[in-house]
Amino acid sequence: MDRRKILQGVVIGVFVVILLRLFYIQVVDETYKEDAANNVLRYEVQYPPRGEVYDRNGEFLVQSKEAYDLMVVPRDVKPFDTVLLGNIIGVTVPQIRKELRKASNFSRRRPSVLFKQLPKEVKLRLEERTFPGFYTVYRTVRSYPRKIAGNLLGYVGEVTDRILERDTADYYRSGDYIGMSGIELAYEEVLRGQKGVKVNMVDVLGISKGSYRDGMYDTLATPGTAITCSIDARLQAFGEELMVGKVGSIVAIEPSTGEILVMASSPTYDPDELIGRDRGNNYMKLLNNKRRPLFNRAVMAKYPPGSTFKLVNGLIGMQEGVLRPEQLYPCHMGYTVGRGVKCHAHKSPLNMVDAVQTSCNAYFCFVFRNIVDNKKYGSVKKGFDVWAEYVRSFGYGRSLHSDFAGELNGYVPSSEFYNKRYRGSWNSLTTISLSIGQGELGCTPLQMANLAATVANRGYYYTPHVVKRIHDRDSIDRRFYERHTTMVDPKYFEPVVEGMWRAVNQDGGSGRIAQVEGLDICGKTGTAQNPHGADHSTFLCFAPRENPKIAVSVYVENGRFGATIAAPIASLIVEKYLTDTITRPALVDYVKNMQIYYPAYGK
Repeated sequence: MDRRKILQGVVIGVFVVILLRLFYIQVVDETYKEDAANNVLRYEVQYPPRGEVYDRNGEFLVQSKEAYDLMVVPRDVKPFDTVLLGNIIGVTVPQIRKELRKASNFSRRRPSVLFKQLPKEVKLRLEERTFPGFYTVYRTVRSYPRKIAGNLLGYVGEVTDRILERDTADYYRSGDYIGMSGIELAYEEVLRGQKGVKVNMVDVLGISKGSYRDGMYDTLATPGTAITCSIDARLQAFGEELMVGKVGSIVAIEPSTGEILVMASSPTYDPDELIGRDRGNNYMKLLNNKRRPLFNRAVMAKYPPGSTFKLVNGLIGMQEGVLRPEQLYPCHMGYTVGRGVKCHAHKSPLNMVDAVQTSCNAYFCFVFRNIVDNKKYGSVKKGFDVWAEYVRSFGYGRSLHSDFAGELNGYVPSSEFYNKRYRGSWNSLTTISLSIGQGELGCTPLQMANLAATVANRGYYYTPHVVKRIHDRDSIDRRFYERHTTMVDPKYFEPVVEGMWRAVNQDGGSGRIAQVEGLDICGKTGTAQNPHGADHSTFLCFAPRENPKIAVSVYVENGRFGATIAAPIASLIVEKYLTDTITRPALVDYVKNMQIYYPAYGK
């Protein structure tokens, strides 16, 4: 009997507690009334604006401007005026229906992006009407005030399934945007910022009733960090102007820091083409362009360096003790041993300075064979591998580890490569084309510009990089402050520098067209053989001779001789940077008006 009373008391007590709780919820606590009057809490992602990008002088290269994505929750959609919605957004009724079907197939309950990157005026017009189940989310899109450096800056695109699979930090969601190339990709984690969340109350019609609990559970988005780029915007624009109609690239470096002043790949594109509603169509046009404007030739193209590479062979020869700067070698319109290597008319015999000045092929054939055939190594194979090790110390055949996405290694052959190709039966004559930067050698224009900076510094370089400052940090990556030294003693660079100075500033020099009075430009021409058409024109230089401020490499496909087009372009870049003016307008016209035929791409 007592046990039954106890059980009854417990049951009665539980009911009393429940009744009291219901009374508290329905009468005393207003927040539960508030929640009951509303069907759902909508968690809206707050997207941060991406960080701006400035040039080295504080000029905007990339900005973020306000935009909105139109979202839909299919189960909340009520009958609406599709014609009106289409007129506001600027799309057709079939497009609306198609996107609604896609959203419903994805999820009836979860929000989906219906139309992206709508301008603010469209968002305001949408708010003037009632479209149940639809709402807008604040986003930003990129804006490019100067319309330059498309390949350098890169573009932003929607994340793919593959990107989502690789996202170990679980930061991205379907519909998010991410840097796809260039600086946007290389510095994605800096530029993207941190997303926030806003909790809204929504009624049965899917219409927002404001923040839940006065924003108590909201988190603010953190804007992306701004970046100061090392690029000089005016110089970049000038370089792109000079390269219009040509295929190739310009890379300019500040030798004392490794900062990239210009990275112009041609043909290029207006980066504004890859934002907004027409992005998809524009991307396909660029992708299908035979001249490949989306391909950044400055860091992704692999070219033979041509005669600019003679500098490396001369330096190796002196360091190895098989060449003295005063040593003379003959040139009988070329190197006449074996199959021979042709050369142009100039004085003979020549010493080291003369050979650089006139770009003599025969001289460097002698030098290359002396390096590879050096008896102290016991065999041609070992001598060749020593040569290859020297070459790699100049940054060839490997990535320079710049901060630019997509940088290729280039290629420096090894003795193993030739052993396989010739079944072990080869010698220095077999590889003689390497003496003048031909054969199997392949390098990027960035690596050639880095050689110019290395010679300017008399034997060392800093890793080339395109970002000068990240605004919330005291310094950039420490690797950009580290000095990389070649295997050649600084004293051996002086004869090479003298020859480069004479090449530009004295009669008989192969690069006389590049002379600018008072700037002491030191340069080296290159004509790279091309089996698919006219030879490529290349030129590298630095200036002034003492305390150099700029090092430049220009590579123009099918441009013929180095002095034909590459040298004039490099000279104009140097003059513009050092003097902020151009004293040779006729040379600018000559460069702009030069017509080059490209059989591989069409005219």
